[in-house]
Amino acid sequence: MPPPRLLPSSLRRTLIPLPQHPLLLLTHISLTPHKPAAHRQNPPRPTTLSATLLRRRHYATKTPADEAIEEITELYATAKDEFEIASEETDKHSVYAADDRAAAREAFEALKRAYEAATMARGSGGEEGGGGGEEVRRRVGQRVRELEAGLRALEERGREDG
Repeated sequence: MPPPRLLPSSLRRTLIPLPQHPLLLLTHISLTPHKPAAHRQNPPRPTTLSATLLRRRHYATKTPADEAIEEITELYATAKDEFEIASEETDKHSVYAADDRAAAREAFEALKRAYEAATMARGSGGEEGGGGGEEVRRRVGQRVRELEAGLRALEERGREDG
């Protein structure tokens, strides 16, 4: 076996002690020379209170309107599912169509109650709508009105068929 060659000092520091087999040593040699901390291109920044505060992420907290919209969105999904089921059953003239329309109406009524309660929320000064009611109206009002119109049309179709 040939004598081992000496490696440059920058590579010798990165070797991991292993058995004296030359192939095993070569697999653990770092191809990037080791640089002391003083030679890093981006030295660590000094930690100051102002620097820490500037780097800290500020997460937004949920407003009452956000919480109401989240609840309304869940109720909307349920009411929409019930509406779609009732619509399919009405189209098929199924014996379950009337019960499915009633279930869709109940789910919509729960949605409507939550929507109206959120839009009538009072603000800190006691004025109506100051608690985010306008934001709730703006963000989910259209969907509620569309579902209500769809439900009215569905009930009309049910009366015509029934």
